Amino acid sequence: MSLRTEDIQAYLLAVELGGISAAARYLGLSKSVISKRISDLERELGASLLQRSTRRVQPSDSGRYFYEQARAAMSQLNHAAQGVSERSGELCGELRILAPMSFGTRFLSPIITEFGKANPRLHLFLELDDRLVDTGYERYDMAIRITRLDDSALIARKLAVSRRVLCCSPAYAERCGVPATVDDITRHACLAYSNSPPGQVWAFSAGEADSQQLPPPKSRSLAPRGVFTANNGEVLRDAALAGYGLAVLPRFIVWEDLLAGRLVEVHPGATPLDDGIFAVYPRSAFGSTRLRALVQFLQAALSPPPWEIQRPAPRPHLVQVGAER
Repeated sequence: MSLRTEDIQAYLLAVELGGISAAARYLGLSKSVISKRISDLERELGASLLQRSTRRVQPSDSGRYFYEQARAAMSQLNHAAQGVSERSGELCGELRILAPMSFGTRFLSPIITEFGKANPRLHLFLELDDRLVDTGYERYDMAIRITRLDDSALIARKLAVSRRVLCCSPAYAERCGVPATVDDITRHACLAYSNSPPGQVWAFSAGEADSQQLPPPKSRSLAPRGVFTANNGEVLRDAALAGYGLAVLPRFIVWEDLLAGRLVEVHPGATPLDDGIFAVYPRSAFGSTRLRALVQFLQAALSPPPWEIQRPAPRPHLVQVGAER
């Protein structure tokens, strides 16, 4: 019997991701290639491993047994290869990283590129998506999450603080005024983030915010009237620049616009709660040398955060101008 590791990998991925198409996307190959690899494996084993339907594939009884045994064997093989690479002092293997779209394009991609150049035997995969996913199920080694982290079965390493600001365009402030209190915000046109429920609730604190507490003390939350909703922070920034309304956005998205005066920060007697930028990964990956090396590299590159090095000059508190909406 001659088994090929690429055939086994294709089968394991098809089971874990729930389909041949998903496995093909993950590996960057065509669906026909993955189907052939699994068929070759079934022919070599003399058994049907998958039960196919129009929606997804599931392992047969034989396939489930083979999956459990093969997954353990592949894990041991990868561990052995990693041990050899550590002896040589070089990082090798694969790292699959999931990160939010805006943060990934603006700040993470050049950092990951530098890390890859410094470790040429390491194969890096960076996927940008604002969804929150199960890193274990979708087989990412690490995800970057920007949030006030709740309890999790995942290990989290803090990379930086993501300050958030309430802002609008000067034209909107001139036309509609700005809120003097948090309660006033509900009478304004607001721009909401739709990708997660917390994005549709604005949380403020009059005291010192702590991005690792949920909820922090002295916090105040409200669900503003959304006149425009999007699942991407840069889209909301563009809407704010156009004078559409108020937005609460990460400073790393709007800091250049604040510096240039294209947006103004609004101070309603409270500040939006900070988020933390975390690297999260399954506990099973805790011992990965290459993962620890990447986390340390990210922490160093984001200390201090680039968007905090230059700050807008202090701006006087905006007063009410014109009629409120």
